[in-house]
Amino acid sequence: QVQLVESGGGLVQPGGSLRLSCAASGSIFRIDRMGWYRQAPGKQREMVATIDLGGSANYADSVKGRFTISRDNAKSTVYLQMNDLKLDDTAVYYCNTRALTTTAWSASDYWGQGTQVTVSS
Repeated sequence: QVQLVESGGGLVQPGGSLRLSCAASGSIFRIDRMGWYRQAPGKQREMVATIDLGGSANYADSVKGRFTISRDNAKSTVYLQMNDLKLDDTAVYYCNTRALTTTAWSASDYWGQGTQVTVSS
């Protein structure tokens, strides 16, 4: 199995910055895609940003130019640098990875427990 541990959430004023981190551990053979999703109260979970094994990133239109996703393959860790935060960015942010474990025949999706990001003045 794969465990994901997130950190870096908190309370920030509009225009501020936060950096989220997510470290993967467990019986990992290969990590393919890593990413961040978020869910605001009363809304569906949505993709924020993803990054593949080669480093190609994909962003939601609402965060382009403000958020940057990166990964450290040696540490099995993904980061999300969030700048110019807006009130609408308030949500629980979930780390996601698609990984192949040493005991599986195919890759599966794994989720972290979520970290709260609150943007408020």
